[in-house]
Amino acid sequence: MNQLTAQAPGGVPHLTHWQGVWRWLLLAFALVLSLGVAQVVHAQADPDREMSTGAPGIDADQWRQVRSGETGDNYRTSRYESDYNLINSSGETWRQWRNRWVSPFGLIVIGGMIVIITLFYLIVGRKELEGERTGRKLFRWPLFLRALHWSVASLFIVLALTGLNLLFGKFVFRGLFGDAFWGGMISASKFLHNYLGPIFGVLLIVLLVCLIKDNIPKKHDLEWFKKGGGMVGKKHVDAGFANGGEKAWYWILATVGVLVVASGFVLDFPNFGQGRDTMQWANIIHAVGALGLTAVSIGHIYIGTLGTEGSLEGMTTGYVDETWAKEHHNLWYEEVKDQSVSEQELVDRRASKGAGDSPATRSS
Repeated sequence: MNQLTAQAPGGVPHLTHWQGVWRWLLLAFALVLSLGVAQVVHAQADPDREMSTGAPGIDADQWRQVRSGETGDNYRTSRYESDYNLINSSGETWRQWRNRWVSPFGLIVIGGMIVIITLFYLIVGRKELEGERTGRKLFRWPLFLRALHWSVASLFIVLALTGLNLLFGKFVFRGLFGDAFWGGMISASKFLHNYLGPIFGVLLIVLLVCLIKDNIPKKHDLEWFKKGGGMVGKKHVDAGFANGGEKAWYWILATVGVLVVASGFVLDFPNFGQGRDTMQWANIIHAVGALGLTAVSIGHIYIGTLGTEGSLEGMTTGYVDETWAKEHHNLWYEEVKDQSVSEQELVDRRASKGAGDSPATRSS
């Protein structure tokens, strides 16, 4: 007779001792497996239990030490610079600065500037020329500087809009158009911002170099500010080729603008050894500077277009009317008034391809 089975009279095999053992082993294995699955599910539902399971021996006090930035053999890794902690506290600090301070700052300064300019326009109105136009023109901006100015201005507007979208877009466009549209929009904004930024930086430096001699501060600029650019008192304020306000805008670009460009390069090219802390500080500096520049640029755009009669003509045609030059840049006008030409002379010059691309003598 076989050791494992015994044949019953009816031909039906009986379970032997070993078959019973295997049945109990299978039952025990199923029980252990079910308990293990239950443990995993419970750990996933309970973060504290998951933490203690994944990292036994680490309690809440130790995690608070890690979060506070304390370092030690148990917390240190081999990563570069600020990545030496299991939890990088500086990342949370950056997030708080960005969300609690930088974003509200942007809304306040840009929104405030728009409100101020709107009220100013509604109450004071446009600055019209006091005298009649003479019809005689003075050459002010050569073609190269006009092209450079509009290139920088166009790039600045694109960068400002894409930057604002990166900072605030999800709060506006995501809710209006949905995730799909907003996702494509934010990707396009990031692409344009990253690739046009370096071009803007290079052109801005070239523009600043070309204009520096016309924007050296002079004594009469202080008087210009005291009289609010002519808003205080009845007399015109002395100004050379560039008035006090234009010089202020120039030096804002030469300081804050260059700082924004430099921090943008740090963010755009993270392959020169800069670590996470450096990138986070560069991001804060870049955002604050760019938001401030955007706010001030709104004032510059208003004054150069809608706010002052005749200002835009100089940057589109290169020429300004004698009356405009006399009222806004009287010191410069006195030096170049004998170089004025009539509109018919301009037509003749352009017809003969001698469009007068040599600027009149400048006084800053």
